Amino acid sequence: MSRLLPAIILTLFLLLPSGCAPSPDEDAAPASVASSEAAFSVVVFSRTDGYRHASIDDGLALLRTLGQQHSFRVQATEDPERLTGRYLSEADVVVFLNTSETVFDTDAQREQFRAFVEAGGGFVGVHAAADTEYDWPWYGQLVGAYFDGHPAVQEARLDVVDDGHPSTAHLPNPWVRTDEWYSYRDVQEGLTVLLNLDEDTYDLEDTPAMGDEHPIAWYHTVGEGRSWYTGLGHTADAYTEEAFQEHLLGGLRWAAGQEE
Repeated sequence: MSRLLPAIILTLFLLLPSGCAPSPDEDAAPASVASSEAAFSVVVFSRTDGYRHASIDDGLALLRTLGQQHSFRVQATEDPERLTGRYLSEADVVVFLNTSETVFDTDAQREQFRAFVEAGGGFVGVHAAADTEYDWPWYGQLVGAYFDGHPAVQEARLDVVDDGHPSTAHLPNPWVRTDEWYSYRDVQEGLTVLLNLDEDTYDLEDTPAMGDEHPIAWYHTVGEGRSWYTGLGHTADAYTEEAFQEHLLGGLRWAAGQEE
């Protein structure tokens, strides 16, 4: 019998269905909600080629929790190949969670992601999503602006410009909080600004000033798709802040077309 045991084990291994073990590039953690029960499906992308935010894990943990609480499915990856047609076929929203610099490997990946959005997919950009894909003009149009510097983390005042959106309806006005405050360049036309940053309430240091109109959260449409961006979300503490959690949840729901 001892001589037969290795052969039996090998036979059983060969009979296992292919793909039963996750590849290193796949999300090893379980999705928040089964796809059959989910109101919508979210893919969180957090690849970095430049600065990597320590708060990425905190952001992912929050998104998983929100998915469990509000019945949407969450999967995560740092593999750009999973942002192509094959893997996006069941996704409703892609979240770029503090991505940085060049995060796609090929133009084919970029074009398939673009097709997903323009055909009606949702996009949510968090903080450093604006510090991403500088050499791809369409991406700058998708996010709505590119990063142009920041001072040290500090408290500042945000004015709620649009209090009718699901990502801002719950917020106090003004909203005073602590974060890393971005200035932006190449701000696109056609953005609906949700939050405006009051530059008189914090020290810009050497960061380029934007003046009285300093958007820090906004939304717009791209083709048939929906794009929502927030410049908030640098610190780990942000993801434990109830007002920010509701802000992010409202953005997700809007991008998925589930704002009611």
